[in-house]
Amino acid sequence: MSRRYPEIEPYDSGMLGVGDGHSLYWEVCGDPGGKPALVLHGGPGGGCSANHRRMFDPARYRIVLFDQRNCGRSTPSAAEPVVDLSANTTPHLIADIERLRAHLGIGQWLVWGGSWGVTLGLAYAQAHPDRVTGMVLAAVTSGRRLETDWITRDMGRVFPREWERFRDGAPAGESDLAAAYSRLLHDPDSAVRAKAAQDWCDWEDTHMSLAPDAAPRLSIADPAFQLTFARIVTHYWANGSFLADDQILRDMHRLAGIPGVLIHGRYDVSGPLDTAWLLHRAWPGSELTVLDDAGHGGLSMTGAVVEATDAFAAQ
Repeated sequence: MSRRYPEIEPYDSGMLGVGDGHSLYWEVCGDPGGKPALVLHGGPGGGCSANHRRMFDPARYRIVLFDQRNCGRSTPSAAEPVVDLSANTTPHLIADIERLRAHLGIGQWLVWGGSWGVTLGLAYAQAHPDRVTGMVLAAVTSGRRLETDWITRDMGRVFPREWERFRDGAPAGESDLAAAYSRLLHDPDSAVRAKAAQDWCDWEDTHMSLAPDAAPRLSIADPAFQLTFARIVTHYWANGSFLADDQILRDMHRLAGIPGVLIHGRYDVSGPLDTAWLLHRAWPGSELTVLDDAGHGGLSMTGAVVEATDAFAAQ
């Protein structure tokens, strides 16, 4: 199944000031009287897109999307020559979600997250379980150092040629490549910043999937998007996603009574299946769907997400 709903436009949108000089872009689609649902995009720094709106039945859902700090249409943008990311952390984003919920007058909502949005969604639900009616989580992550070390270092065993190019883009002798790239991405020289962003995005596209039909996305993106994405993701990964290691797994008991669907692709080499399995085992109210033809995304994953949101709407 690869179905998703037709394209729709927001019926409401705006900018929400959240302090620290940040304003977040938000939009609402679907039925104003429908079941509230929150979309948490990936990255960190990927921004929300029109396709995210299509994961929900617009006749049954009130769909809320927003661009997380410093990306998408939120301001200030990480693409700007001088950007301060110090007020962009996981606790800041959790507080932003609560401000947005209150601003829109929503009591509780379903939370959908993809990739980094899974980690953020779980951290939010663990902090505010009374605000979450259910969760649909695709391309499962949990923000552990083990996961980012796998992507930036250990996966060199799977893609040795490409990883050597990625490693050689950082200064010699650097052991923490996320931190090294983060420094390059804030270099005063725009050429240094642009090359680091391209090198980071080239590596991201390399490891997204082992599926034979996987297509490049980040490596061919607009340079401003590449810089935004790479700056934010390296900022988070260099700081352990601003979570205590194993925090998400440790606190899964806080989700007791919240139903959830975890969806993961067997071809997702950037995020091995064990993370989804461990979270599922620690979350009695969850279902785990393993897709044998998907990587870190793809049409079958989209179809599985739509199937899950339809099921929650029918309850």
